[in-house]
Amino acid sequence: MSKDATNPTETHPLDVAPEDQVSDEISDASLLRSQERSDQIEAEIRTNPGRFRILTGDRPTGKLHIGHYFGSISNRVRLQDLGVQTMLVVADYQVIYDRDGVGSLQSNVLDGMADYLACGIDPQRSTIFTHSAVTALNQLLLPFLSLVTVPELHRNPTVKDEMANNPNRPMSGLMLTFPVHQAADILFCKANLVPVGKDQLPHIEITRVIARRFDERYGRVDPKAPVFPQAEALMSPAPMILGLDGTKMSKSKGNTIEIGMSADETAKLIKRAKTDSERHITYDPANRPEVSNLVLLASLATGGDPVQIADELGEAGGGGLKKLVTEAINEHFAPIRARRAELAANPDHLREVLRKGNERANEMAEQTLDEVRRAMEMKY
Repeated sequence: MSKDATNPTETHPLDVAPEDQVSDEISDASLLRSQERSDQIEAEIRTNPGRFRILTGDRPTGKLHIGHYFGSISNRVRLQDLGVQTMLVVADYQVIYDRDGVGSLQSNVLDGMADYLACGIDPQRSTIFTHSAVTALNQLLLPFLSLVTVPELHRNPTVKDEMANNPNRPMSGLMLTFPVHQAADILFCKANLVPVGKDQLPHIEITRVIARRFDERYGRVDPKAPVFPQAEALMSPAPMILGLDGTKMSKSKGNTIEIGMSADETAKLIKRAKTDSERHITYDPANRPEVSNLVLLASLATGGDPVQIADELGEAGGGGLKKLVTEAINEHFAPIRARRAELAANPDHLREVLRKGNERANEMAEQTLDEVRRAMEMKY
C-alpha cells in the first residue's frame, strides 16, 4: 500500500528493515537455495514454458567469442526453442559507463546481430533490441533511482570491482547507477526470469528490491496484483571457460576465439594456447587449469565427457590436445560461420530485424511506463 507522503512522521521508504537491505555478497546457503529454485524452474519450463519471460543480453564492446556462445548464447537458443519468451538487449548505453567513447559501436552491434542469428536466435520468437532505442525503458530510471540508496549502489559487486580495479579513474554516474539500469532492463518487459552465473545474483537481488519497494510505495492495494514481478535467477549450466592464455576469457585481453573467425585463424590461436610441460593429458581444473580448459572446449564442442576425452588422449601431449580442440571447434562452428557470413553480407536485413525488435520493445516499455505513471498518480 502507498505511504502517505503528507505525513511528516511517516517512515521514509528507504528506512527499510535489515532483511530488505541490498547485500553485496551471496552466502553459501543463499546460493544453494538459488540453485535449488533454479532446478525447479528448469522442470517447470519443460511443462509450461509460456509462463516465463527472460531478459538477457550483451554489451557491444567488441566481437562475440566462443565463451559467449558456450556460456550464454547456446543456452538462450535452448530456452527459446523450449518456448520461453525471450528478450535480448544489445546494451549500447552500457558501452559508455566505463569508457570515454563508443568505439566501433555500429559494427559491433551489426556483428553481434549476425552472431545471434547465425547461432540460432530466431527474431520471430525472440525480441532483440537496443537500449538507446527504447526511451520508456530508460525513463524508468528516474523513479527506480529514488528507491535505492547510494550505499546500496556502492555495495553492488560490479560497482565495487570498478572502484577497486580503476582507482585512478573517477567513476561516472552512469557506472554507479548501472545496477538500477539493469533493473530497468528486467522490469520494463516484466521479465520474471534472468539467466545468470552465481556472481550475478546480487543484480537479481537489487531488481527484486526495487520491484518490491515500488509496489510498497506506489503499487496497488491488492498485493496479489503488483505492478512488477519478482524476477528469479536461472543459474547458468555452463562452466567457467578460460582464455587461451589461461586467464579469464575477455575481449579486452585478446585471448578469445571469435565466433566469426575462420578455421585457419582458429587453428593459429589454439596453436599458441598455453598448456604445461606434462605430456600425459588429464582433466584436472584445480591443478592443471590451462590443459583442462582445452579439454573442456573439446567437450563443449563435441558433447563428450571431459574426463573421457582426456583419458583417450593419454600421452598425446599438448600438440595432440590442441589438434583435437582445433578440429572440434572448427567442426562445431562451421555451419554457424557459413550462416554468419551470409548474414553479415546483408546489413540491411540485420538493421530490419533490429528495427522490428525495437518496435516490440517500445510497445512493452510504453505500456509499463503507463502503469508506472498511473501508480504514481502522474497520468494527467
